[in-house]
Parts: sequence; structure tokens; C-alpha cells
Amino acid sequence: MSTLQFGISTHLYHDQRLGRDHLVEIAAHGFEAVEIFANRPHFDVADASVLTELVESLRDTGLRPHAVHAPIAESLRNGVWGAPLSIATGDEKARSHALGEVEAAIRCAHRLGAPFLVVHVGVPDSQEPGPDDNRADVARRSIEALDEIAAPLGVRLALEVIPNRLSTAERLVRLIEDDLELPDIGVCFDFGHAQLAGDLLDAIETLSGHVLTTHVHDNRGRTDDHLLPFEGRINWDAGLMALQKIGYEGVLMFELAAAAEPRVALERAQRARERLERLTAY
Repeated sequence: MSTLQFGISTHLYHDQRLGRDHLVEIAAHGFEAVEIFANRPHFDVADASVLTELVESLRDTGLRPHAVHAPIAESLRNGVWGAPLSIATGDEKARSHALGEVEAAIRCAHRLGAPFLVVHVGVPDSQEPGPDDNRADVARRSIEALDEIAAPLGVRLALEVIPNRLSTAERLVRLIEDDLELPDIGVCFDFGHAQLAGDLLDAIETLSGHVLTTHVHDNRGRTDDHLLPFEGRINWDAGLMALQKIGYEGVLMFELAAAAEPRVALERAQRARERLERLTAY
């Protein structure tokens, strides 16, 4: 039988402040793990009281904290992104601020007992990055600095596949294998983003040996829709087979669009999970 596990990112609730009721709802629908989407105002990694409440809620619900997603913008309200946070920007003041936010997320992951910190390398193309926002040399220095903080705390950085020139599967592998000498660094394989970037199956094969965690969502091939699996154009049978072939046995983390009725979305996610489980059974 497949050893894959399933989780829900609190990205589903990103238009609300994260609270205990959200975690209760996730656990009630049979999901074992959770990724905390640490973007304000949904969740403030720097607020100690909020973090203490989250620790208690996770304990009460029995959900396993699998990952924290580092902040990627100053805010996300009603689907509107604030100013981006880029660890790859050539603006040293902006980079320092972004590094501070990611460091706080690392410490949050450590406090929660989450083994992974998902981080974006630069700004997604959809946010129209400037010419100095996505610099490979700056990204490398930033990742090295962040790993110095994360590794002693037992937190592994998972660089996410996102639609920009720094974060394709090929570029991330090159960064990890050729430019960095950091054995703990790996990748968050995002199905939806890889689908938008080109050949999803090639991307999975390219990342063999480097996938630490995943983001599971679908799209129709044009925009980053964050749909449930089977609602877009991804061939999930082939995709999951390819993921298993490279030896991935971790969590399939649903990262779904914010929903007006999250409970309904979770019920549909349950059904999608059952279909995925049937595909991965052997």
C-alpha cells in the first residue's frame, strides 16, 4: 500500500485570521497534517501570543504541524497581495526585511515542531517582479544565511517551485547541487506551479532526490487557480506515479484557494483525497 499522507494548508482560510476553529474543521475532515500559511493578517509569525495559541490548538486537535510557509508579501487581504517579500532582491534594505520575516517563520516552525519551512526564491512572475527583484547571486547568499539559522533548530528549508526564472525545477536543482553546499536544503514540489511552467512529469524526474514536501492543487493551464485535484488539467495518475518513482513517501499537502465555505471545500477535498489514494495504491 502507499505510504503517502495527506494534509491541508491553512491557505484555504487566508482571508481570515487563523484560529482554533479552522484546525478543528481540518481535523474533523480526516486530514492528519497541516501547513501554516504564515502571511499577515492570516497569521503573524512575530506575535508570541498567537503562536502560543496555535501550539495549544494543534495539541488539542491532534493535527501534525508538517510545515510553515514563510511570508511572501507584506499582506494578503481579499485576494490582493501587498508589497512582495523577496530574499532575492538586490535592494539590501528590502532583502534584510524579507530575511527577518523568514527567520521569524523558521523560529515559528521550530516552536511548532514542524520539520519544514517552505520559502519562495524571489517574486512570482504573476506579481511582475522588477529587474532587481530576482537575482540568483543574492538568492544564494540569502539561503546560506537562512540555513545557518534553520539547520541548528532542526528545520529544513524547502525551496518552492514557483513561476519565475529562479525557481523552475531545473534551476532549483542547479542551485542545490552546484551552488550550495548545504545538505539539508530541498524542494517543495508544487504541482500547480510546475504545470504552468511546462512539463510536470519532467519536473518531477528532474527533482529526484530533492523533494521534501509538496503543494497539491490543480489549474486549467493559464493561471494559478489553486483548484482541487481533478478540477483542472493535471494528469494526477501520471503525476503521482512519477512522484512515487522518485521515491517520495511524504505528505501530499493540499494548498487550495480561499473558499467562501471552507467546510464545503474540505468535503470536496476528502473526495479528491480518496481518488488520489486509489491512484497510489499498489
